[in-house]
Amino acid sequence: MEADTTGEPNTIEVLPQHRFDSRSLEAYLTQHLPGFGAQSEMTLTIKQYRSGQSNPTFYLQKGFQVYVLRKKPPGSLLPKAHKIDREFKVQKALFSIGFPVPKPLLYCTDVSVIGTEFYIMEHVRGRIFRDFTIPEVSPVERSALYVAMIETLARLHSLNVQSLELKGYGRSAGYCKRQVSTWTKQYEAAAHQDIPAMKELAAWLIKHLPDNDNEENLVHGDFRLDNIVFHPTEARVLAVLDWELSTIGHPLLDLAGLSLFYFWPRTVPMINRGSLIQDSIGIPSMEELISIYCRCRGITPVLPNWNFFLALSYFKLAGIAQGVYSRYLLGNNSSQDSFLFANIVQPLAETGLQLSKRTFDFNTTLPQVDSTRHLFVQTRKGQEVLTKVKHFMKQHIFPAEKEVFDYYVQNENSEEKWRKPSVIDKLKEMAKAEGLWNLFLPAVSGLSQVDYALIAEETGKCFFAPDVFNCQAPDTGNMEVLHLYGSQEQKQQWLEPLLQGDIASAFCMTEPDVASSDATNIECSIQRDGDSYVVNGKKWWSSGAGNPKCKIAIVLGRTETTSRSRHRQHSMILVPISTPGVKIIRPLSVFGYMDHIHGGHFEIHFNQVRVPTSNLILGEGRGFEISQGRLGPGRIHHCMRTIGLAERALQIMCERAAQREAFKKKLYEHEVVAHWIAESRIAIEEIRLLTLKAAHSIDTLGSAGARKEIAMIKVAAPRAVCKIVDRAIQVCGGAGVSQDYPLANMYALTRTLRLADGPDEVHLSAVAKMELWEQAQRLRGKL
Repeated sequence: MEADTTGEPNTIEVLPQHRFDSRSLEAYLTQHLPGFGAQSEMTLTIKQYRSGQSNPTFYLQKGFQVYVLRKKPPGSLLPKAHKIDREFKVQKALFSIGFPVPKPLLYCTDVSVIGTEFYIMEHVRGRIFRDFTIPEVSPVERSALYVAMIETLARLHSLNVQSLELKGYGRSAGYCKRQVSTWTKQYEAAAHQDIPAMKELAAWLIKHLPDNDNEENLVHGDFRLDNIVFHPTEARVLAVLDWELSTIGHPLLDLAGLSLFYFWPRTVPMINRGSLIQDSIGIPSMEELISIYCRCRGITPVLPNWNFFLALSYFKLAGIAQGVYSRYLLGNNSSQDSFLFANIVQPLAETGLQLSKRTFDFNTTLPQVDSTRHLFVQTRKGQEVLTKVKHFMKQHIFPAEKEVFDYYVQNENSEEKWRKPSVIDKLKEMAKAEGLWNLFLPAVSGLSQVDYALIAEETGKCFFAPDVFNCQAPDTGNMEVLHLYGSQEQKQQWLEPLLQGDIASAFCMTEPDVASSDATNIECSIQRDGDSYVVNGKKWWSSGAGNPKCKIAIVLGRTETTSRSRHRQHSMILVPISTPGVKIIRPLSVFGYMDHIHGGHFEIHFNQVRVPTSNLILGEGRGFEISQGRLGPGRIHHCMRTIGLAERALQIMCERAAQREAFKKKLYEHEVVAHWIAESRIAIEEIRLLTLKAAHSIDTLGSAGARKEIAMIKVAAPRAVCKIVDRAIQVCGGAGVSQDYPLANMYALTRTLRLADGPDEVHLSAVAKMELWEQAQRLRGKL
């Protein structure tokens, strides 16, 4: 049989039993598949993938267009087998939320085209490893590839089945029992000889079904290394293939299916004729993979009935092997080496029986973390969301950084610079579909401030990530104001579209003509006039106003009041940006940066701006009360994200120090650079702990009770991170202040935080005042 000449690995000429009318296929695709006929003069080339054992899979190429076709095998088929319509359905659902699968393009039910139903999907270019020991890479990369694979499985099992809209895709209750029954029937229908071990294993499985046989997760059914497409050069999963056996059920069967190769009988050739993974250096142990999987999912690594799932995996694989050999006998096999499967059914069943008798004590191999030793513990939900956010960042946000950066460079002198690149809108849709939306607001997300602290740290590693999750300033603070203090009418008109991400907002407090660090100086007036308020004044550093989606501003101004208290003379009011008299004067640069991604920072003038009295928030004279409620969580959110930024800066510093040489040695070998790295790590750990303490105080005492911790971290975090970024710049030299690195922008943003939401000096004075009061109380207590 001739091998491939198209350049696509692991393909051959189409097997005789799988040949079909290529002209009919070409005519159908030209009519129904957009873009297929773009190069009508080019010849359609069809090759068959060598590895498919179930549904035949084909590589299609027409000019520069490349696709993959999957179809049912011809001839008589086992009942409930080869349901390629289910493959197409689940891939479509997963692709819509950004899970790594090939994009499904077209499903054809017309069997007259090529003899069976089929579907077309995009071709994903990358690496597929047939030998599970991956001998062609280094042990370090081998380990990284396995970790990426197990993290992807954990991500799959963490998906919300309801949000995938896979109604009727499978029943969760009784999944394990159905699996035993299904594979028993499949085996019996395909058996060519009597194998007592299969009958004995089937009987044992049906007697030892797990008690919790009602897990509701999307399971792949055949999740293993050779069903994954990895990035051409990175240890990153681009696509998971072969969803034929996917359904709703117990996730541990997928995990066991991946783990069964650790127990592969030495008398049986490995699948794809590879080497035994037990003999390979760099592949994580089964216990290590399970530990990573459980950590990613936020579940305990104590797995009850693990012997059952391993035994069931071997029973299932033996049934599949029997089916492959049966199709060989019928002459409709998908692979040339299908005849080899006749001799492996019995040893697989015997291995399953041996595993059924084993016990696995994960309490010793995978020690539990004692959460009582942790100062600040995330909730179970917080752990799960953090895992999802990390996956989303790794799979989607970090790879999009260059595209976003290039957009703003290309549109620097265009009005388009205030818009968001389309990739961000796409990422937002994906994040929303995965439930990674409005994570900052406990009433909506169900997360604690401690939960969100670690999530926000992760998003702080990329300058546009908070926006993707609808967790960007100033919208977060404005949404908190409306949630806590807004009327029902205000919530319906403004909060709901903000939560949906349909509109954006601005916050107008700081003024150019007064020292706004003392907020009682604010002069902008809000005067009652019948059933309206009239706003007059100048504001600047109004963040977000340049965003074309910005529709509403919250304005702090002075109202007429009889109160003598300096802190009861200001109010907050909602002002639609389109109101007559609102004039956006100019954008303000931050160390020369316009901060387009966040909608910029603008000077805005209000000249006789009239809005209804119903736009006043909470009431006259309540502005400072609202400010404290708003700024508490807002200030700590900045600090949380800044820690992520510091981690990124330290990573850049270390990479540069390891790459560059000066005076005949690596930069990190110079003691001063080594000390900078050490001091930066110490500083990050210190400010993370203080941030978590502040978050914990908000969770337990409220924003008012956490004022001291919030003020402390608001000073400590920007100061420490400024030093870390400055060290990274110094290590990178001239490159550090250029556009080739993000460090200059990082420094500008972090240095600005020492002014935003109150300068360091105001917070230091507040901390000193509270500390002196507390010391005085202790002294009185002693006296």
